[in-house]
Amino acid sequence: MSDCIFCKIVKGEVPSAKVYEDEHSFAFLDIMPAVKGHTLVIPKTHYEAFLDIPKLKLQALISAVQKVTKAVVKSTGSAGYKIEMFNGEIAGQGVFHAHFHIIPRDKNDSIEFRADKNWWVQKKDLYKEGEKEEYAEKIKKRLEAV
Repeated sequence: MSDCIFCKIVKGEVPSAKVYEDEHSFAFLDIMPAVKGHTLVIPKTHYEAFLDIPKLKLQALISAVQKVTKAVVKSTGSAGYKIEMFNGEIAGQGVFHAHFHIIPRDKNDSIEFRADKNWWVQKKDLYKEGEKEEYAEKIKKRLEAV
């Protein structure tokens, strides 16, 4: 889709802090993260929601989610993690290109929950100057070891 922000990111038309890419999947740091290291994994092909993704493409995507999650957890030193996917506007989906959120969690992390469509308070200015790129590089290095 020509107006999809995630499709534009995959094509390189919109910059992102990319951490992973393979034939079917693309992963990058969320621009409105819940915490540092919050990463999105998307299929390179545009599918609006989970049920739209063909089985073989979904298997490849889930494999990428698992691989990226391992790297995010190790690079952030988090005690745990959440993997979330919102499907449909009523469920909180804001970008209508299927995507998984990988959110590292720690006991005293800064996630503030709320009972609306996003479930967490997004933080536009969470990273200091250059810090987002540092997180992306840490995750990439861990991916090389996975």
